[in-house]
Amino acid sequence: MLVRPSVLIRTSHPIPCVAVTALATALFAVAGKPLTVCLLGAAAVLAGQLSIGWSNDLIDARRDRAAGRRDKPLAVAPELARQVRAALGVTLVLAVLLSLTLGWRAAALHGVTVAGGWAYNLGLKATPWSALAYFVAFAALPAIATSATPGSEMAPAWTMLAAGLVGVAAHFGNVLPDLPDDLAAGVLGLPQRLGTKGSVLAAIAALLIAAGIIDFQTGFRNPVLTALGTAAVLVLALIALGCALRRPRGQGAFLATMAAAAVDVAILAVNRGLG
Repeated sequence: MLVRPSVLIRTSHPIPCVAVTALATALFAVAGKPLTVCLLGAAAVLAGQLSIGWSNDLIDARRDRAAGRRDKPLAVAPELARQVRAALGVTLVLAVLLSLTLGWRAAALHGVTVAGGWAYNLGLKATPWSALAYFVAFAALPAIATSATPGSEMAPAWTMLAAGLVGVAAHFGNVLPDLPDDLAAGVLGLPQRLGTKGSVLAAIAALLIAAGIIDFQTGFRNPVLTALGTAAVLVLALIALGCALRRPRGQGAFLATMAAAAVDVAILAVNRGLG
């Protein structure tokens, strides 16, 4: 059977995959790592995120088929699962090998991020603890960046807390489009239990608390730019709210959330929060 790139792209959950990879790459740069390390880190994170995306669709294929999800390639054409499994195996190997080029500490921390995504796919998403997987996975990202060689060191705990909260916000934004289908299938994670409005409010709270932590720790270095960045986070949080309420099945809320995360990284960069 010929490999169909479009199937591999669609089943990888491309928007979250690219967004997380871009965020991680920016953190490597903010941590002052050389270009080569930034590129290796980006490739390692991308491979890990691809494995998470593909495993999600493989694990959910039967449920998606029962729900009549025409937007899911593996629900429409189950025979394509073989291609996705092969790609998944390759990316897992690449994720390990590329992570090891960053040093053992960064590799272990990246393993935590990937394990968080897989734990979510394997069942955590159907529990009240669904946000925990995202919190842990995102919290490890600053530490991966700072612990990568050369100059290996652990990220400050407050950066990991802020990143984890951004991950919680991303979780709510990412789940919103599938909320009705999840409820119909009996998937009762935290967003499904809170509903659309509750999820959006929780996401906004997480974003603003994350920004507040970064401001408190670093804002004194560049108060004007920090204030402007915080205002941008607030605006993006409100945009996420509007997108979620007007088009809950769209990707607008998630994209606005990740844009707010990018602003948080910019505040870190301006204030030299990671090095």
